Amino acid sequence: MFTIASFLPVLCLAAACILGGIWPLLAVLAITVFVFFLDKLPVRAASTDASGHRLSEALGVTHFLLLGLTVWAMGAELAMLDKGLIIVAAGLYFGQVSNSNAHELIHRADRWAFRLGAACYASILFGHHTSAHRLVHHVHAATPLDPATARLGEGFWTYLPRAWIGGCRAGLRAEQKRHDGAQFPRSYLFYALATTLSIGGAYVLAGTAGVLGLVIISAYAQIQLMLSDYVQHYGLMRSTLPDGRLEPMGPAHSWNARQWYSAAMMLNAPRHSAHHARPATSFPRLELDSGTMPMLPHSLPVMAVVALVPPLWRRIMDKRVEHWASTTRQGRMMPAPA
Repeated sequence: MFTIASFLPVLCLAAACILGGIWPLLAVLAITVFVFFLDKLPVRAASTDASGHRLSEALGVTHFLLLGLTVWAMGAELAMLDKGLIIVAAGLYFGQVSNSNAHELIHRADRWAFRLGAACYASILFGHHTSAHRLVHHVHAATPLDPATARLGEGFWTYLPRAWIGGCRAGLRAEQKRHDGAQFPRSYLFYALATTLSIGGAYVLAGTAGVLGLVIISAYAQIQLMLSDYVQHYGLMRSTLPDGRLEPMGPAHSWNARQWYSAAMMLNAPRHSAHHARPATSFPRLELDSGTMPMLPHSLPVMAVVALVPPLWRRIMDKRVEHWASTTRQGRMMPAPA
């Protein structure tokens, strides 16, 4: 199911770029409406003993082929509407599916897999996320020291520039510390080189239209990624213990989603508490526990759309944040408010 759900958008988007016609619309529907309705089916998502490593590496290589194809399509003889739909579908795919896979790769101990994931991020002009996520987010999640943690009452459009800029700076500082104070660490040199190659490749494939398409697709994909961070960490903060230390990161500090198909498409990214508990665990082995992990009222993609409207988002989520904060302090779990 992971293979089917993650590669179906690839096939639809590739057909959209090559054939045009009805395919650009189908590519958008395949990653939006189709996912929404399949999530409604009463299917229970299960964990497996598989590692998922081969699928992740295949998706990582596919990322570059598909990115090149979508950039090429920007200079092809397609209708403007088709190109617009391709941009939407590509932004959704690279921000939801390919982002989830790159995230899986950068947590791998294998050097080849890690570099593949880092290159995926850099190709959509977001290389610094590799450092910010591993060295900052996983250390300081659910605290004010993590730019990716959304504060209670903070709207997404306020969060977006703060988290993007803060992540870039915090990631650089963490890498500088790792590399004995080097002004521009090797990792950031790699991101800069990979980003330059991505822009240069876009120009070779489709000229100025290709570069513009790459920038728009990358920006849209980055918004999808930032929406994921915003939704999964909204308002859940670690408490200060009596001795002044912060409590350890626990299952109550990340939002999760039960829906099966979107989870399969996003390689179990919505099982976020389990990932924070065991970052090196491969995605098929992540498990949910609704008794200890806060659950979103809808799937992660649906809640990302809700987050685009801050008043609606706060109306739905603030009471849930307060509920989980109170039950965590009491040391017990109660059903979330409707």
